[in-house]
Amino acid sequence: MTSITTGAPTDAAPVESPDAPGKSRRRTGGGLGRYLLVRFLLIFPTIFILVTTVFVLMRATGDPITAALGGRLTPQQLQERIHEAGYDRPLLTQYLDYLGGIVRGDFGSTISDHRPVTEVILTYGAATLELTFYALIVAFAVGVPLGRIAAARRDKAPDAGLRVGAILAYATPVFFAGMLLKLTFSVWLNALPVSGRASTGAEIQMQLHSAGTGLYLVDALSTGDGEVVLDVLRHAVLPAVTLGLLTAGVFLRLVRTNVIGTLSSGYVEAARSRGVAERRLLKKHAWRPALVPIITVIGLQIALLLGGAVLTETTFEWKGLGFQLVQYLLARDFVAVQGLVALLAVVVALTNFVVDVIAALVDPRIRY
Repeated sequence: MTSITTGAPTDAAPVESPDAPGKSRRRTGGGLGRYLLVRFLLIFPTIFILVTTVFVLMRATGDPITAALGGRLTPQQLQERIHEAGYDRPLLTQYLDYLGGIVRGDFGSTISDHRPVTEVILTYGAATLELTFYALIVAFAVGVPLGRIAAARRDKAPDAGLRVGAILAYATPVFFAGMLLKLTFSVWLNALPVSGRASTGAEIQMQLHSAGTGLYLVDALSTGDGEVVLDVLRHAVLPAVTLGLLTAGVFLRLVRTNVIGTLSSGYVEAARSRGVAERRLLKKHAWRPALVPIITVIGLQIALLLGGAVLTETTFEWKGLGFQLVQYLLARDFVAVQGLVALLAVVVALTNFVVDVIAALVDPRIRY
């Protein structure tokens, strides 16, 4: 009896072990490939819906030529411009031409300053990209550590204070937070610049000696002048903090919630019962699983940051796409607005796909 009982598992192991790992690998690879394919294909309907919505909303105000130049041209000149731009054609024809242009990378030309929208994007896109990067650094540096502290001090005074602070950071209008920071650090303390991306002297140095990438930090570093680099960083502090705090509140609450949930899981309870210290539990067992939801939500936060960049850039005269978008809105240049919003839709969709790929690589459970 003993030999039969012990022999069964011994015989079964060689039969199952060769196939099991192979099946597991094939199932994992297939799951990842299928997941990535589905997420990639979803980019196209997402962009299509967003672009179509923007087109319909812009055309609901009438043709862009009349909206931008009505009252400044004679009726005959207005009709000539409308015919030249093709806005007297059927709406469906205009829509199909617009979609075809986007496929070719042509987002149209602005009415107010007669520039291709792609040129506007290339000129000002680097500034918005740089500001978004700074804001993400601030959001991580503030939200993630404070979220860990809130989870470690659950239901105590620090936790309550941090949760209230997170709500205030998220709910405070970006332009209002920016004005408060400018008033405090630029006017009262005279510690930081009030607006712009760099001082005039630093911009001249970058034009003369830098690579001209449009990314001021990269250009400042390429000059080899520490004063120029410091000037660029000082100008970036207030806009980055203003926009970063918007997302820091989200990260704080997300980290707190997921760390608390992980600390209540079965394997952490088992480690706690073996006498493992709470600090070690937080650092070794609860921290890494809490990062996965942050990775998955970054795509949504990119959209939030790009939306907040419009007001942040306007508040600090940070001349990026958000700043230009406001100028075109004031000029009622709906062709430029339509092109910039369509571009931002594409950027958000692609960013979400990249984030989905990273999340699937970090956490295999997401693939199924």
